[in-house]
Amino acid sequence: MIRKIVANCVDPEETRVAIVEDGRLADLFVERMWERQKAGEIYKARVESVLPGIHASFVNLGDGRNAFLYLNDARGIDLKPNLELLVQVTKTARKNKGARVTSRISLPGRYMVLVPCGQEAGVSKRIRDEDERKRLKAAARELRGDDYGIIVRTAAEGVDEESLAHDLEALLALWREIEHNGRVQSAPCLLYRDLGLLGRVLRDELTDSVSEIIVDGEEEFENVKNNLSLFTGDDPPEVSLYDGPAPLFDFYGIEKEIEAALERRVWLKSGAYLVIDYTEALTVIDVNTGKFIGRTDLRHTVLDTNLEAADEIARQLRLRAIGGIVVIDFIDMDYEEDRDALLARLEEVFKNDRYRARIFGVSRLGLVEITRKRARPDIRSTLARSCPFCGGSGWVLREDSVSMAIKRFLRKVVASNRGAALLLEANPAVARYIAETYLPLWEEELGRKIFLAAAPEFAWSKFRLEAQGGLELVERRIDQMESREARPVVYRTSSS
Repeated sequence: MIRKIVANCVDPEETRVAIVEDGRLADLFVERMWERQKAGEIYKARVESVLPGIHASFVNLGDGRNAFLYLNDARGIDLKPNLELLVQVTKTARKNKGARVTSRISLPGRYMVLVPCGQEAGVSKRIRDEDERKRLKAAARELRGDDYGIIVRTAAEGVDEESLAHDLEALLALWREIEHNGRVQSAPCLLYRDLGLLGRVLRDELTDSVSEIIVDGEEEFENVKNNLSLFTGDDPPEVSLYDGPAPLFDFYGIEKEIEAALERRVWLKSGAYLVIDYTEALTVIDVNTGKFIGRTDLRHTVLDTNLEAADEIARQLRLRAIGGIVVIDFIDMDYEEDRDALLARLEEVFKNDRYRARIFGVSRLGLVEITRKRARPDIRSTLARSCPFCGGSGWVLREDSVSMAIKRFLRKVVASNRGAALLLEANPAVARYIAETYLPLWEEELGRKIFLAAAPEFAWSKFRLEAQGGLELVERRIDQMESREARPVVYRTSSS
């Protein structure tokens, strides 16, 4: 597999880092200057309140939004209001939830994670070779101190003890600095911020399979060149500065892949497709044969579609940063061996997922459940927002439904006012629909001249009575509106 890390750093407002595998976008990280990443940050916090009923407390980090600290994550500390303590963000704030923090601090380095006040000497589960695990376990026990524990990371596989010790020394020096700042500063305050986005991606994702790092910002390019030795061994990848006329992500085709990652429907090479829907509790994926008609018989067509879908689902969960519960409705299979083959493929494609995915068996309804660690906000919530027209439901009222709501409103106005004319503002599409479908009928039924002004700034279902009274008064108001620079479209019957 050929991997490249492509970093779009030229805009100060936003940094984007893409991981491209065999020419396809595999992962995307985004950080904005006003939405800085908080996971990993360490604060001297102040306890605001303790809620025994939910076994948790709220702590003030000093950024205007209290964080959530479970009592189990407080390492036996007797939490009381106004108590000051060091905490680390484990989950960033998302939607209507504040950040989650813990008093169990951990500092990740290139090869290991330092756990102050811990006792462990662990090794990453992603290192599967038993002999290597034993070697690294012995090294971890040797390096562990009386007042700190260490966890050896996946990147340490094959690394000598001297490099591990050097990584630990740097982490211990960093922790001593954080401890000192925590003693001399008042709560609430920030004590430590993790590396910038590109630095974090290089620390966590830079492996021997990465052949090139492409950066389009000169400052970040120099930083990567000067600090690459912190993230890699003796054979570092090539680092390139992109200065072409086309934007970096356009040149590599990444921009189009990002747009596709926001689509509900995902087409597979065979002509089959996935439909991905999000709810508050879980993500639902539906597998469909689509245009794929197979080559032999129905059984193999279904199995081939499901196996291809399994590969793409693993890619989509990683690319879209989808975590939590995922329910997949694969195409029904009648044979037990086919279901076993599908589960085996799912285990294989999720084997190297760094965010720990667990696959459960096929249910009686033909559903497969997956749980995946939620490590960061998903790509949809990072790049998009709920629809201002539908309020996030994914639906808007039909034009005739909005039209009838407007008519009922006009009926109430007519009942309480003797004016000869009415001027109503509405969304342009709704105003045009009423003018083409109902307007003459309404004028005849209600006994009033009705004018409809298209208001582009109005949400789909919004409308407003702009003027009512005598015909001349309403027409003067229309003349005033049409004399403005941004002239609205005003619909009227031919007799008006």
